Amino acid sequence: MNPNQLVIGRGTADAHPMEDFLRMDRMPHIWCSTCGLGTCLTAFIAAARESAIPREDIVVVSGIGCTGRAAGYLKYDSFHTTHGRAIPFATGLKIANPRLKVCIISGDGDLVSIGGNHLIHAARRNMDLTVICVNNFNYAMTGGQAGPTTPQTAQATTTPYGAFERPFNIPFLVDSCGATYVARWTALHVRQLTISIKEALLHRGFSFIEVISPCPTVYGRRNRLGSGLDLMKFYHDHSITKNFASTRECDIRYQQDIIVGKFVQKEEPTYLDSMNEQMKKALGAKFVPYIGPMDPAKDV
Repeated sequence: MNPNQLVIGRGTADAHPMEDFLRMDRMPHIWCSTCGLGTCLTAFIAAARESAIPREDIVVVSGIGCTGRAAGYLKYDSFHTTHGRAIPFATGLKIANPRLKVCIISGDGDLVSIGGNHLIHAARRNMDLTVICVNNFNYAMTGGQAGPTTPQTAQATTTPYGAFERPFNIPFLVDSCGATYVARWTALHVRQLTISIKEALLHRGFSFIEVISPCPTVYGRRNRLGSGLDLMKFYHDHSITKNFASTRECDIRYQQDIIVGKFVQKEEPTYLDSMNEQMKKALGAKFVPYIGPMDPAKDV
């Protein structure tokens, strides 16, 4: 299957094309109008369908925050975990059942701030996980506080005179720690984002996609950036696609050009590959690799 091709069809007048993949009993959702999270969720569903990975083999894990609601809205096996703990929870799932494709969908505060230590070690280990980090530059759900990705000089409730801390360059962070697939798109780049998520799902190893998403209600309003449509127009006018650019060049500065694209794609042994190889060297024929729980319908 070519991950660069998308063949998903349109819906009908009677049914939304994503309806079977959403928990409709939890609609309407809590996300603000013109927030980019709905677009991100649509891209994920489309990519998961296009990947041809069996639905029962996909698991979605989210942390706390606006993006953390994704696990509750998606009609997959999903887990809404505690703040900053989405990656260790997902790691446990992957080790317990290696055949699963475990995906984390969460925000910049959850993954890069309180969950930052888990993020760097999952990348270092090359855990076979797919992480989608939706970055809206602030802690939106709790009132718009500055976070580890808030650009310098941008206003937030905790930085009323402008942020002065240097923010993380997240692609460079995960790349330098060992991630084997790294990309960044905005919520405007729906097709490119969908293709990247599809590639990440089919990739063996730690795959990480940053999605720059508008937050018109909190971040946008406080910084007088206009409506969600205005923010999307900014992405249109100021996004520069540089595939395989050095992640060192991917810093984001307040209201300046944003470098997007696929930056890293390489094959390296995963955590479980390395563990099995080392245990086989140490134990020889005594070592029996763990392949996951028995499926009574297949393994009798």
